[in-house]
Amino acid sequence: MGMQAITFAKGNEHHLKDCKDALCRSALGEKYFSSPGSAENAILEGIHQGNLYVALIGKECVGFTYIIPKGAFHGFPYLHIISIKEEYRGKGIGKALLDYSERIALEMADKFFLVVADYNPDAKRFYERNGYQQVGEIPNLYRPGITEYLMAKNLKK
Repeated sequence: MGMQAITFAKGNEHHLKDCKDALCRSALGEKYFSSPGSAENAILEGIHQGNLYVALIGKECVGFTYIIPKGAFHGFPYLHIISIKEEYRGKGIGKALLDYSERIALEMADKFFLVVADYNPDAKRFYERNGYQQVGEIPNLYRPGITEYLMAKNLKK
């Protein structure tokens, strides 16, 4: 049985519960969005800005991406959050969401940035496999003792 087609749409408040579920049950969510309301606030911010997009299988929201248009160095798109619901991980949805995010980012600039934490080596390898290179590291950026790796990809082929 193959995966149903993934479609993408701008996120709205109907997707909040699924997005929150995806984020809260992830390494990122556990480390950075564990205080009550913080995951919901971050997701609502992206929805209200129009910068949060969801991946849908049928009508179900299975993950999301939140891009900040000039979030990197006031000139380049920044991948703020990408998250997939736990039961849908490992099925290519993250890659599909990342590809979709890059298509959006390419309309804004030719480079795309993100940070990935040292406690998440699988995520770092995922980005490297998808053409991102580490261009810097920032110790203690969001939390003491956690180093964030700054990753960049040149989107112009």
